Amino acid sequence: MSKLKVFLSDSFNPHLNLATEEWIFDNLDPSMQVLFLWRNEETVVVGRNQNPWSECNLAKMKEDKVHLARRTTGGGAVFHDLGNTNFTFLSPKESYKRENNIEVILQALKEFGIEGHASGRNDLLINFDDGPRKFSGSAYREKKDRAFHHGTLLLHADLNRLGQYLTPNPKKLKAKGKESVRARVANLNEVAPELKHQLVADAMIRSFENFYDSKAEIESLTMTSLQLIPELKGQYDRLSSFEWLYGQTLEFNQKMDEYLTLGFFDFQFQVQEAIITNLKIFTDCLYPQLIEDLTVALREKKFASETIRTEMTIIKEKYPELISGLDELENWLCRQIEI
Repeated sequence: MSKLKVFLSDSFNPHLNLATEEWIFDNLDPSMQVLFLWRNEETVVVGRNQNPWSECNLAKMKEDKVHLARRTTGGGAVFHDLGNTNFTFLSPKESYKRENNIEVILQALKEFGIEGHASGRNDLLINFDDGPRKFSGSAYREKKDRAFHHGTLLLHADLNRLGQYLTPNPKKLKAKGKESVRARVANLNEVAPELKHQLVADAMIRSFENFYDSKAEIESLTMTSLQLIPELKGQYDRLSSFEWLYGQTLEFNQKMDEYLTLGFFDFQFQVQEAIITNLKIFTDCLYPQLIEDLTVALREKKFASETIRTEMTIIKEKYPELISGLDELENWLCRQIEI
């Protein structure tokens, strides 16, 4: 008989929930069968190797109070809200079968009259009159003694929100076809209008226990769990840090230009791991020493609005007669950098 463990997150904090996944994968007994069910409030989750400055509209996300999170796994950006129920399975590698987890999910959904089926390696579909649509995508990880499978179930997610916060390469849109992707996705409440997270979570636990013919130990996790589980706290600190969210970014160039009171400015930043490794400022501003001071001040600093505000405070003390124009320059730069 398998030893079962269920974790339920009472928090909508994406960094806690992603940290919990890492803690489960790295620290829990690999001989257990584990199910973790969780939801994130509005969050754009980017893949491990993506550049948030080029992939995301960070200014719009900040305005709408949308979190940025970064997975430890690859792939593209996804949008989470409370209409997504996320699942994570951990199994001993020797007995792991993806089909087992799929069966647990599909049997749970049958309680609501939903007949889903697997397609390819990653997707779950449901049939409509106009053809099958995807309601779940998933990904897999493994190491020598354990296997990990996680994904999302679309219950009543806002399927239009992701487009508001992404700034994808036009070639991607042209290649993939934005509208065709949208047409193939469906929320499960289109079939079962009463569907809510708690109902699905309860059904998933029952299905999990039935499949393994065993009773699960159930534990709730909250933000206070960080104080009780040092390994979880360590993962949370890492995944919510500036260094992880932005510093993982490979080298890129950022150009920004504008006509301001002090003149025309063309800032060309070279950024690696969220540090300004080089900066050139092209301008017709009448104060060349100011431009030199600003260039030197920003090099080798974090590519973040807090850097701009800190360094501009020092610059303004040196050039008090230009404070109005420098305030304008500071606010413009902060809006461009967006974080």
